[in-house]
Amino acid sequence: MGWKLIGTWIVAMASLGAAPSLAQVPYKIVTASERGTYIQIGRDIAKFVAPAAGIDLDVLPSAGSAENVQRLRREPGVKLALVQSDVYQAFLDLDSSGNAEAGALIRPLRVIMPLYNEEIYFIVRADSGLEFIHDIKGRKINVGPLLSGTAMTATTLYRQMFNTPISEDNASYLSNEEALVKLTVDKTLDVVVVVAGQPAKLLADMTPAARRLIKLLKFDASKPESSAALDTYFPVTVRATSYPNLLTEDIPGLAVKAYLVTYDFALGGTVTRLRQFARALCDNFAVLQASGHPKWREVSLTLPELGKGWLYYEPMAHEIRSCAAKQRIATPAKTCTQQERILGLCS
Repeated sequence: MGWKLIGTWIVAMASLGAAPSLAQVPYKIVTASERGTYIQIGRDIAKFVAPAAGIDLDVLPSAGSAENVQRLRREPGVKLALVQSDVYQAFLDLDSSGNAEAGALIRPLRVIMPLYNEEIYFIVRADSGLEFIHDIKGRKINVGPLLSGTAMTATTLYRQMFNTPISEDNASYLSNEEALVKLTVDKTLDVVVVVAGQPAKLLADMTPAARRLIKLLKFDASKPESSAALDTYFPVTVRATSYPNLLTEDIPGLAVKAYLVTYDFALGGTVTRLRQFARALCDNFAVLQASGHPKWREVSLTLPELGKGWLYYEPMAHEIRSCAAKQRIATPAKTCTQQERILGLCS
C-alpha cells in the first residue's frame, strides 16, 4: 500500500510540475499559388513550428507577394506573409516617390528573416527560336496575375534589361496554367514567366512529353542586358535533377530573394505569441531542413543587414539571435576517432 501511495504522489507531483500546454490561437499566413513553393513553405511552418508556439496556423493561398502585403495590413488574423524582395522594395520606392498609399502599406511591415532565392523561369515553346532571356524583347509575355510577385518580377526585370516597360499589347496577366495553354495550344503567347523555388511543383510534375512542348530560356551573364538585371536579381543554376523530365543538363538562370514578414505588432498578447513563434522556429529549424521543402536547406538563421528602409521585427529578431547563439555554444565538440587522431585530422 505504501508503494502505491508513493507512486500516486510521484504521478501527482509530475502532473503539477509539468509545463502548462499553450492554448492554441488561430493565426493566418498568406503565401501564393497552390502549386507554388510559398504555400509548401507555409505548410511546413504550420506543421513543424506553429504548434510549439501555441499557434493554429491557417495557410492561405493568394495571388502572390503584392496581395500578401495588402492582406497582412488589412485582413484580420493574418500575422505572417511571404514576400519577394523586389515587391517589398517596389513598395518602398513608391513610398519614397510620394505615393501615400504605398507608404501606408509598407512602413509598418517588418522582416522576420530572409529565406531563400526563388528561381525565375522563362518558358517558351520547344520549337521557339528563343534561347536566352535577353531574347524576349518585344515578345508577347505572360507576366502573371495582377497583385502577384511574379508580375512584379517579370515587369521589373524586363524594364531593367531593356530600359523600357513591356507594352500593354504584349503583356497578359493569366495564371501559370492558363498561360501555358495559350503558349502551347493557342500559340498566342511567346513567353510565360514563372517564379518559384526549385523544385517548383508546376515544372517538377511535368511528364517526359513536356520536353516536346516547352523549354526554359538560359541566362547569359555576358550580355549588357544581363548585367543590368543583376542590379536587383541573382544568378543561379537551374538543376536538371530538379526537372529531369524537362532538362537534360543544368542551365544558368536568375532568382529573387524570398522573405518571411510580419507587421509591427504592439499588443502584448500578440508580441508574446510571436516571440514564442520565433523561439519555436529556431528550436525546430533542423526539423524544417530535414523534413520540409528542399528550399529550407538554403535558409540560415543568421539575420544579415537589410537594405535602406527595411527593418526587422525586433521582438522576434531578438529571440532568433539569442536562440541561434545558444545553439552554437551548445554544439558539442567533435568526437575524434582513433584513426582521425593518428592521421592528424582532429583539430
